[in-house]
Amino acid sequence: MAGEKDDIIISVRGLKNSFGEQVVHEDLDLDVRRGEIIGVVGGSGTGKSVLMRSIIGLQPPDEGEVTVFGESALGQDETQAIEMRKRWGVLFQGGALFSTLTVAENVQVPLREFYPDLDLALIDEIASYKIVMSGLDASAGPKFPAELSGGMKKRAGLARALALDPDLLFLDEPTAGLDPIGAAAFDALTQSLQKTLGLTVFLITHDLDTLYAICDRVAVLADKKVIAVGTIDELLATDHPWIQEYFNGPRGRAAVASTEKQG
Repeated sequence: MAGEKDDIIISVRGLKNSFGEQVVHEDLDLDVRRGEIIGVVGGSGTGKSVLMRSIIGLQPPDEGEVTVFGESALGQDETQAIEMRKRWGVLFQGGALFSTLTVAENVQVPLREFYPDLDLALIDEIASYKIVMSGLDASAGPKFPAELSGGMKKRAGLARALALDPDLLFLDEPTAGLDPIGAAAFDALTQSLQKTLGLTVFLITHDLDTLYAICDRVAVLADKKVIAVGTIDELLATDHPWIQEYFNGPRGRAAVASTEKQG
């Protein structure tokens, strides 16, 4: 039905990625629904980040089709690719900030890249707004990445990802390396921004607390493809050994207990 098709913001079909003789993905399918937070999990080497990079055009696949916003994301000319990239923001693992630029200058990078004729005072104003929106104090703007804590770097990276008011937000291990309090605060911020801005969020994580706290659905990578996608309750109803071990192991039980306590 047309309505159901319109509800899909990312569609991946028959994806194959390989590095030399090593095949990472084969015949991988995935749909991401508009307005959801979807968590992507999998063991080491299952290619979670490679999947994200294929969707955003940094890792051209060997085979398959990737559709974003109803348009093919593969084989575009430069103008088409730029227009599509304006509609998403990416927080790479660790923040990936430019060390020689201040926080404010980092946030301004996509604005200057895509809108070079924009008034400089307006660029400064937008960057300041995004910094505060991401949970940083306005005083963080003039600081360099080396002066920030790990959590502050991630928030600065998030501010840059939000610079162009995207419809779609990619987060690669956003809570990795954070203490439990900092991770929970970042989860809450992500969920708040998703609701306030109407974002669709593609979130790669290994953090079970994050999955239970904010993800509407979870996609599981194993055996070179997405073996299951659904709510955590739906995943728990499957009999795949990795899924059962992941969600029913000690960490999974602890995440459930934490969620129930907060609820």
